[in-house]
Amino acid sequence: MLTVGLTGGIGAGKSEVSRLFVSYGAVLVDADRIAREVVEPGTPGLAAVVEAFGQEVLTPQGALDRPKLGAVVFSDPERLATLNAIVHPLVGARSRELEAAAGPDDVVVHDVPLLTENGLAELYDVVVVVDASPETQLDRLVRLRGMSESDARARMAAQATREERRAVADLVIDNDGPLGELEPQVRKVWDELSRRAAAR
Repeated sequence: MLTVGLTGGIGAGKSEVSRLFVSYGAVLVDADRIAREVVEPGTPGLAAVVEAFGQEVLTPQGALDRPKLGAVVFSDPERLATLNAIVHPLVGARSRELEAAAGPDDVVVHDVPLLTENGLAELYDVVVVVDASPETQLDRLVRLRGMSESDARARMAAQATREERRAVADLVIDNDGPLGELEPQVRKVWDELSRRAAAR
């Protein structure tokens, strides 16, 4: 088994890369999806978030109000650290369960948005960074996701810099161009990951 940490800044195109990896045969462990699962209604994770941030981060139906919580934590590093201290151990435990269920010859891709920020690079055999310029990230967040420019800039500022991400990368996928240029690069990286998995 080869474990891969896949990361990239918000708007860099990491989700598209992970989708392509899955289409080639990767086992995907999606930290964002797991992070949503561990704070679903009725979970100990949600109870801990409410205890830390109050009932106002819930929707009227009792689910986590993500935009409201995001507005609270992304402009306040201390509160963001509080949230991460609740969610990250739960995500880590679930990720390990999913990885343990994979086969011995599988390439297990962990989609981890905050890999660099949380110093997780050494947990993986290979780190793949999806890279895009801040200008490209900002354009995608505003144009494609409908964020305000100030919200997009705040999200980007809360993450590692482009240089910090590239510093932990074993392999880099450049996603500054159009979608058509992405697939051949991802395929090339996948071939390299498959080669390394087979050599283990």
